[in-house]
Amino acid sequence: MLLRARGGSRQPRSLSYIYGMSDFRLSVFYAVAKRLSFTRAAAELFISQPAVTRHVHELEAQYGTKLFEREGSSVRLTPAGDRLLRHAEDVFALQRALQADLDALLDRHGGMLRLGASTTIAQYVIPPLLAGFRQQFPGVSVTLLNGNTEQVEGALLHREIELGIIEGRSKKAGIRYSPFLEDRLVLVTAAGHPLTKRKAIAPADLTQVPLLLREPGSGTLEVIEHALKPWKIGLSHLQVEMQLGSTESIKSYLVHSGCAAFLSIHSIAKELDNGSLAVVPVTGLPIERSFYFIQLQGKAEPLAEIFLKFARGRHNPK
Repeated sequence: MLLRARGGSRQPRSLSYIYGMSDFRLSVFYAVAKRLSFTRAAAELFISQPAVTRHVHELEAQYGTKLFEREGSSVRLTPAGDRLLRHAEDVFALQRALQADLDALLDRHGGMLRLGASTTIAQYVIPPLLAGFRQQFPGVSVTLLNGNTEQVEGALLHREIELGIIEGRSKKAGIRYSPFLEDRLVLVTAAGHPLTKRKAIAPADLTQVPLLLREPGSGTLEVIEHALKPWKIGLSHLQVEMQLGSTESIKSYLVHSGCAAFLSIHSIAKELDNGSLAVVPVTGLPIERSFYFIQLQGKAEPLAEIFLKFARGRHNPK
């Protein structure tokens, strides 16, 4: 990109200007490509939608090809756009690595860490960790994506996050899983439920109890299904009253119904203390699981490694 000076000679703009503009346009393209929406990209970047459109058009002019096809309100990548998206992900990964290396050289930590956590972890485990991490590393900005296990794994595979923490037993190609924290799922009802008057129930009794379950794709649902297999009890044998998308909604429903649900012991501490919920033992059915850190196979992201070590130090102090 060139400017014409008064005397008619042409002088190049500074390299910092060129690279800075190119970098921002690439960021705009990346936001549109990941969301497939000019409107959502504008909101994410805090700029106007016409500005997003202008930056994309300038990038298309720079590369001499269309990057998006727009049909009505739908947006999709062209083959060239798909290729640019893959290169953009590599560019941003290299930028993060460069920043981390320079920060390490100068004995400082900065940059952006994008985390993802499945619902139970995001609500009950990670908030105190995030508060402590920010106190120790104030130069690091952190964003947290909250979804079920399947969604967090998908975000990692699409490079929308650098580190995830999930529940469940799935093992997807391209992802490295490492144990973080032990958890236990227990059968929970409202205090005063008839089941609370019994010392314990048998696994077969679960088929006679109206149950609340998490939604498909949830790590909790996957673990429950696996635990019931030795007893030849499938999800189809259960009286499923409803499937809900969050632990908080299940807890609230339990208080106002005669249902039961399997919930993480980490998620019900407050309710056990105030007496609104109670645990019903199920003989011979311990449901234990690990929460896992997940990262892409290959070289680890430096900030992700720093957070991982910090979290393990908090929960597994030597």
